[in-house]
Amino acid sequence: TNAKGEESMTINIKAATSDRVPAAISQRTLVHTAICSTLAWSCDLFDLFIILFVAPTIGGLFFPSTNPLLSLAAVYASYSVTVIMRPLGSAVFGPYADRNGRRRAMIVAVAGIGIVTGLMGLLPTIDQVGLLAPALFIALRIIQGVFVGGVVSSSHTIATESVPPHLRGLISGIVGTGAAIGSLLAAVMFWGVSLAFPGESFRIWGWRVMFFGGLLGALLSAVIYRAVEESPIWLEGSKNKSKTHVPLREFLSREYLGVNTVNMMIVVGAAVQIYLTQSYLPAFLKVINKVPGAELGGILVVANFAAIAATPIFGHLSEIFGRKRIFLFLGVANLILVPLCYIQLTHQTPDHLGLIYLYAFVLTFCGNAVLAPIIIFLNERFPTRMRATGTSVSWNVGFAVGGMMPTFVTLASGTPSAIPSTLLIFLLAAILLYIAGALIVPETRGKMA
Repeated sequence: TNAKGEESMTINIKAATSDRVPAAISQRTLVHTAICSTLAWSCDLFDLFIILFVAPTIGGLFFPSTNPLLSLAAVYASYSVTVIMRPLGSAVFGPYADRNGRRRAMIVAVAGIGIVTGLMGLLPTIDQVGLLAPALFIALRIIQGVFVGGVVSSSHTIATESVPPHLRGLISGIVGTGAAIGSLLAAVMFWGVSLAFPGESFRIWGWRVMFFGGLLGALLSAVIYRAVEESPIWLEGSKNKSKTHVPLREFLSREYLGVNTVNMMIVVGAAVQIYLTQSYLPAFLKVINKVPGAELGGILVVANFAAIAATPIFGHLSEIFGRKRIFLFLGVANLILVPLCYIQLTHQTPDHLGLIYLYAFVLTFCGNAVLAPIIIFLNERFPTRMRATGTSVSWNVGFAVGGMMPTFVTLASGTPSAIPSTLLIFLLAAILLYIAGALIVPETRGKMA
């Protein structure tokens, strides 16, 4: 025990790599780091998901049109802007985290997201200031996208660098639950705010309160400042690091061309799977299965719990059996289970809610499971001097591509009846890409250098 009476953990690494950790790390520090990394990622997704819950209201206040669908489309376009800006955030915050530390980057990015989201709740509407209103809204969405991209550079590195090697797969999966937790928090907040501001009052004040909830991120940054210590691996690596080193330039160099190509096969393949399962389910259940709103909410809550369960399980299994084997297992399993569930789900009606719950649960579980080892896998693909840059850019570019797939599926379908078959074509292509990447990539477990 140390002077404060805290229990310490001794971490010894015998691998023939440069992955060395200081001899003693407080168990309390490890727990705080894991929790804050997961919550930081949750804030990222929480702030992104808020707009999806208030989209119809925002459409009328900032993008009015005689055609309600056009107003709604404009709001979703502003959501896409944030997703597209994530790679730019990685290019800014990734090198910052590699040079100045993961902890500092996390504090700045999480605080930035919270403040920008809170500012959206203060915006005047188009009836008050005219076209300046949508212009300000889009500007804040762009800035938010940069900060969102920055969260990945820290939350996806500091936790895995701060735990013993045998826990890295598990912590990768735990941090991965942040997406589902963020979605769940946004759904709960929407439910509570809707009760507090029913009817017209939601159009006046409720949507603003939803955005004010983003300020919780700024509060979390203060908690991170007090509770989280810097990554021990980064601290050791920073002693011998050249001040002239440019992480982004090294990431984009010819030396990493092959590494980045295979990484993208796996990340894009996984991202498309999650966007066309968990993220596409609300629209699918509403359009194809005609599930009423109340029942739909219950199904989505259960689906989020499936997502929360999937990533820690397969993250830890990747530490036991290796990243490559788990990638291949999940790829083959999804090649069978995902099409089967969607085919069966297509034929269900609200009279068969039990089966709809089951298929939605399995689809969400499968879609999230493929993400479980990706955080630690990307960490192991890059050395400490450029790990935040490599991990965050790879992740955010892959998810920017995946985030566009629901739109492409809808446009390619043409009619609602064609959605199931079009969806399966896109999904099968993504799963095969994921499997191809898993076949090519070398085993990375235990090779964090």
